[in-house]
Amino acid sequence: MLLPQEVSMLRRAPSAFAGSLVLWALLPPATARAAPLDPEVAAAVRKGIERLLAMQEGKDRAEWPYEGVYRVGGEIPIGYRVGGTSIVGLALLLAPGYAEDPARQQALARAARFVASARKHPLMQFERIEATYDVRGWGYAYGLSFLLALERADALPDALAADAREAIAFFVHGLEDTAIPEAGGWNYARRNGFGRPGPPSPFMTGSSLQALFQARAQGYPVSEEVVAAGLLALERARTPAGGYVYAGTAARPEPVPGSVGRMLIAESTLFLAGRGSVDRVRGAVDAFFAHWEWLERRRAKTGTHARPFGVAPYYYFYAHYYAAQAIELLPAYERPVYRLMLRRILFQVRAEDGTWNDRVFSRSANYGTAMSVLALSQKALPPPARYVPAAANDPRDSSASGSQDPGPKNPSPNPKAPPGDLKKRF
Repeated sequence: MLLPQEVSMLRRAPSAFAGSLVLWALLPPATARAAPLDPEVAAAVRKGIERLLAMQEGKDRAEWPYEGVYRVGGEIPIGYRVGGTSIVGLALLLAPGYAEDPARQQALARAARFVASARKHPLMQFERIEATYDVRGWGYAYGLSFLLALERADALPDALAADAREAIAFFVHGLEDTAIPEAGGWNYARRNGFGRPGPPSPFMTGSSLQALFQARAQGYPVSEEVVAAGLLALERARTPAGGYVYAGTAARPEPVPGSVGRMLIAESTLFLAGRGSVDRVRGAVDAFFAHWEWLERRRAKTGTHARPFGVAPYYYFYAHYYAAQAIELLPAYERPVYRLMLRRILFQVRAEDGTWNDRVFSRSANYGTAMSVLALSQKALPPPARYVPAAANDPRDSSASGSQDPGPKNPSPNPKAPPGDLKKRF
């Protein structure tokens, strides 16, 4: 239970922050927050890092493959190997203390070499993908994010710098080339085949767009048309209640409890592109806490989309990480209580050995632990890149003002569970 003063922080009138949207639009490029972690959190992060270092595997001890139910020729697909390795790499790089930790530096040198070289793998190429279900896009999105983070931190080994930059360009091109025609956005399940129109996945679209935002912020050319189409795909996926469909457009109602893992990434991504609002981000965060029990019921369970809300286990730590990201997009006075709530959840589901896992596969503890380390460290991480279209620099374009969608007057997807009440559960 939260302290009375903590609950009152959430109920406080936000009049002092009325200009927060405008101020956010005027912020300089992303810089490190560098906020120290609480001692208990710092200790959990250190233990998580220790466990992640011990999990590195593969021929050259360069990988942390993500393991799910999908296989290619009986093996974990290269997209999951690259994506999983990159997510763990991000956790080891961005968690406090990397500069003073030779073990992390050596592990990431091996991982970066593997991720950069993956651009040459036959099943990472983006021309003529024959399958109707293919996960190489996760490798593009998170491989791109990982290598960009290494470059931003000036942590690329000199011998790898040229290869890494070639891989960055390759991953950008891969995302651009595999974007869904006409509909925009991305999806790993393409019943009509790659290269043909189909329904986009909001959570894959959000992850891909944030990677492209960062690439553009670091000077890499990114297609404005692909980004614009992806953002429109996210907007079309939002339901009147504030939820997000699993794929496609909001042509039919989608229960909010089943979409909390998608709402967070979608609303944060739209906000970073000037197409959302603080109210919508806050609504997604409140929905996460209000309906968290439906995620918890599916943690480390068999199967995928179980009734009644179609929640799959793989949304679990994905949702927790993007909840942490969304919290840091809220006004500063709102963040401490939300951070505390998220921390209590993560400590509640932490294994005795200091790891986290949302799947039935023991190997997947690498992914769950990495996402949890990133979530717990979020206030100390560099903020995600914002995206401003080139047209917004034209004074004749009304969107250049930096104004954002104010959202509904009552943005909470669960108005019967106001913050002051739902906080008591955590």
